[in-house]
Amino acid sequence: MSTTTAGDVAVHRGAPEGNPLLAATDVFAGYLPGVDILNGCNLVVHPGELVGIIGPNGAGKSTLLKALFGLVRIREGSVTLKDEDITNHRADSLVRRGVGFVPQTNNVFPSLSIEENLQMGLYQAPKRFEERFAFIVDLFPTLGDRRKQRAGSLSGGERQMVAMARALMMDPSVLLLDEPSAGLSPVRQDETFIRTRKINKAGVSVVIVEQNARRALQICDRAYVLDQGRNAYSGPGRELMNDPKVIELYLGTLAADVEAAASAAPTAEPEA
Repeated sequence: MSTTTAGDVAVHRGAPEGNPLLAATDVFAGYLPGVDILNGCNLVVHPGELVGIIGPNGAGKSTLLKALFGLVRIREGSVTLKDEDITNHRADSLVRRGVGFVPQTNNVFPSLSIEENLQMGLYQAPKRFEERFAFIVDLFPTLGDRRKQRAGSLSGGERQMVAMARALMMDPSVLLLDEPSAGLSPVRQDETFIRTRKINKAGVSVVIVEQNARRALQICDRAYVLDQGRNAYSGPGRELMNDPKVIELYLGTLAADVEAAASAAPTAEPEA
């Protein structure tokens, strides 16, 4: 078990032995010059793992995901994929190397059909479409049955499924998911978490950022708790879910954040 520490925090507690698939080391990054959102953040993902990132609003969770995918510039620190330095590489380069990313919003082309959205996910290797489409349909049969349906006519949960499927078209080794359950009804949230686990069991390592912390911890092999851009806690998902300090300091606050976001939403997500 890895017990690398930063200060008195066991950064990667519970991580398997061996070289990680993806690693972020002492990352400092932010959106404005001289203003860091991430302040020395660390993360490792090993082959086959499902790793969660939780923490209060403003902790830097989504910023970390975007920094991994080259969408936020890293000022200090490094990111490696299979021991290759990919720090600040362009997103299209990372997709070719096996990193998929599903943003929280604007993650489908609403005017295109499901099939056309998936084709967009494979624009760098169009000849592989039939092969990859067969893989996607095996995971999500609904997409095969409705491949000609316009994505804009789908429910929020269905659009999230299309977004995940499009990111999987390039056969990534690791998939980054940013708040996939946000704005969904409880039933659709459960479907999203089940879908995430299904993707992971198909052989794709997954990093999921979530405000629904308890549900995320239930499905994750390991998780990191971020606070103010730093690692606060880490460990196996279910262990963190039952840790008195994590419960006291974070889980109650996160539940309140989720409830506040839900009450502020203008309309409920349409059901399929």
